[in-house]
Amino acid sequence: MSYNSLKNSVLLTLFLSIPQLLSPILTQIRIPFPILTLSQEELAREAIKQALKDLKKRHLLEEGAHAPAYIALSRPIISQGSEWKEKAENLEVELQQCYKAQSWLSEQLVVEVAESRALKASLQEKETTIAELEKELTQTRDECSQLKTDLEEKIRALELVMIEHQELKAQLEQVTIRAKNAEAENKMLVDRWMLQKMQDAERLNEANALYEDMIERLKASGLEKLAREQVDGIVRRSEEGAEFFVESTVPSVCKHRINAHEGGCASILFEYNSGKLISGGQDRSIKMWDTSTGSLIQNFSGCLGSVLDLAITHDNRFIIAASSSNNLFVWDVSSGRIRHTLTGHKDKVCAVDVSKVSSRHVVSAAYDRTIKVWDLQKGYCTNTIVFHSNCNALCFSTDGLTICSGHVDGNLRLWDIQTAKLLSEVAAHSLPITSLSLSRNGYVVLTSGRDNLHNLFDIRSLEVCGTFRATGNRVASNWSRSCISPDDNYIAAGSSDGSIYIWSITKADIVSTLKEHTSPVLSCTWSGLGKPLASADKNGIVCTWT
Repeated sequence: MSYNSLKNSVLLTLFLSIPQLLSPILTQIRIPFPILTLSQEELAREAIKQALKDLKKRHLLEEGAHAPAYIALSRPIISQGSEWKEKAENLEVELQQCYKAQSWLSEQLVVEVAESRALKASLQEKETTIAELEKELTQTRDECSQLKTDLEEKIRALELVMIEHQELKAQLEQVTIRAKNAEAENKMLVDRWMLQKMQDAERLNEANALYEDMIERLKASGLEKLAREQVDGIVRRSEEGAEFFVESTVPSVCKHRINAHEGGCASILFEYNSGKLISGGQDRSIKMWDTSTGSLIQNFSGCLGSVLDLAITHDNRFIIAASSSNNLFVWDVSSGRIRHTLTGHKDKVCAVDVSKVSSRHVVSAAYDRTIKVWDLQKGYCTNTIVFHSNCNALCFSTDGLTICSGHVDGNLRLWDIQTAKLLSEVAAHSLPITSLSLSRNGYVVLTSGRDNLHNLFDIRSLEVCGTFRATGNRVASNWSRSCISPDDNYIAAGSSDGSIYIWSITKADIVSTLKEHTSPVLSCTWSGLGKPLASADKNGIVCTWT
């Protein structure tokens, strides 16, 4: 501690003790009497001045008394001052170094705190990631356990399938052996059948020779017409579904007007050698009518779509309907129940026909660009013809080996039923063909088209035998059906104005125009007995004509 500091502390102590020192002095001061005449303030000032003078004197006396003590005390303090000054300077240097170290440590602390926070955030993220990974690991373990269980089940199922496969393989081998045996037996039966057909052909040749001989003898006696009827009956009564020849008459009078269906009737046909009429309509029903009375005989239900075409077997046992539900439905006429539902087409079935040789084979056409051949006895498809143009109408040839088809591109095509190969084709119409009708002798086919023409083609050469048209005749739809009369002398076709036009084939001219319908006529058909003619229109009205 320096001398000046010590001196200042002593003076401060003395200054603080002034009030205590003044109080006894003021009590001893005695002011002369004349002065009392002054004011109190002046008296106070004088008293203070006097007190200060006394204090100054006292201070000087005390300072003189304490001087040796000050000197004695100042000597060691002065000698130690340089050491203390050096120490103070060293301490100030150390203090500056401490401040620098503190500043550096503060900066390091800030950096460490920032790094600590970053590490803490990273740690939290990693802990979160670890928790998620643990959760995923748990889920994966569960999935692995489930997959392991599924694998065990699949292995058991595979073992079962392999056992079944071995059993089926054994059964297949047995069936293959049976098929080979059946094929050999079938070949033997075919050979026997061919031999029988040859014998039948020989007998038929003998019958034909007998027929020709009888014709010659009956011509000589002037009974040609009677001979034709009797001989035809003798020759064809031995065949299943045989037709009896009757000359057709040109109809002129509407005998019955029947409200047959709701929403339209697209197809009608007669039973063979019968006056019963079968009709199919948009109301999904097939009905059988007595044309002599116009009354309903039977109703066949179960069709799932609009009826677009009908066919009947030659023994009149089964009715087949082509439906817009992509299926064909086969009814047993005697029971009125569905015998088969033929499935396989992918679009609406618009045409159907039955072989004229065997009631077993059926052919159908649909808008999936396919023609299918069906085995009616077994109820499944035996062959499929695929072509780029949809088929609107088709029919079997008389020998049952060829299919005639009329297509949207206007061409008439012939197909081999066994190989499904195209035999020949001809451009019959400039617009889609809507109808095909085969003549009784099987040599001529009638085609009708949207170009409002009706053409006769020789099926053997595909040459045009005749073309029939009328000014007012307009084909109503892509499935408008025209027909040839049973004696191959007339053609009947409906028109969009509700009229029915009848042409004579020999005269190549219109012989009658029938008007009873008030809406487009969709279908015409002739009874095999020569009369009546039936027609159906877009309102579901069926008319019979005599």
